[in-house]
Amino acid sequence: MAHLLASGAGWRVLDIICTAGPGDRVFEEQHAYCCIAAVASGSFQYRSAQGTALLAPGSLLLGNHGSCFECGHEHATGDRCLAFQFDPAYLESILAGVPGARRLGFSRPHLPPSPALAALTAEMEAGGGDAASYEELAIRLAGAVASTLAEGQPAKAAPTTRDARRITRALRRIEACSGETLTLSQLAREAAMSPYHFLRTFKGVVGMTPHQFLLRTRLHRAALLLRRSEHGVAQIAFDCGFGDLSTFNRRFRLAMGKSPSAYRTHHDRPRAS
Repeated sequence: MAHLLASGAGWRVLDIICTAGPGDRVFEEQHAYCCIAAVASGSFQYRSAQGTALLAPGSLLLGNHGSCFECGHEHATGDRCLAFQFDPAYLESILAGVPGARRLGFSRPHLPPSPALAALTAEMEAGGGDAASYEELAIRLAGAVASTLAEGQPAKAAPTTRDARRITRALRRIEACSGETLTLSQLAREAAMSPYHFLRTFKGVVGMTPHQFLLRTRLHRAALLLRRSEHGVAQIAFDCGFGDLSTFNRRFRLAMGKSPSAYRTHHDRPRAS
């Protein structure tokens, strides 16, 4: 199910909810536009001419105009993505202003969750803006992806089916229970893996360690609550799994570039008419 959030000349943003599961047939599809899709929840396997990847919350799916792809849910059901779609000429006009971006076309299927993009992905998911704000997000996202690719971040090898199944379960566990205490030993035990092998495999598949992903999930949830609720900062910190307010404030500032209070105030400002 796809819901159009906003559109303009050369771009559009859709909220896409997929309910497919392990028992559903996988179909080959084709990208009608250049696509950058941020995974908001769930996980799935993405296959394109650029490679195969397991996409987790915070990951960015990259799709080239006209290329064929498949999205599979072999190990768990459902996901939600915010898909930013660009006409090739519009995207090329953005890339022309990004240092080091040499050509149109993504060379890899995805980018893993990244602390550098944490504030931007939280802002995208919070949404609620007008067409002008969504266009600004689309341009910032395309520029950030082009800059990351220009820096030559190494691509991750595709996970084996067994590793993908185990790590998918761990991702879903962290996503559903991020406010709880989840230790590496506990997650490894549930995955039927040794702690070292689980840590190495998780980082290889997701692009960050289990603790980093748990922290990213907590901070992302906190950022959304700061924008969407009237709860106090301390309550949000404790509800999201942080044991004390000072630790939450420090980690939030490092990830989002502002203190929680300043982040809330910034996004509560009325827009200029």
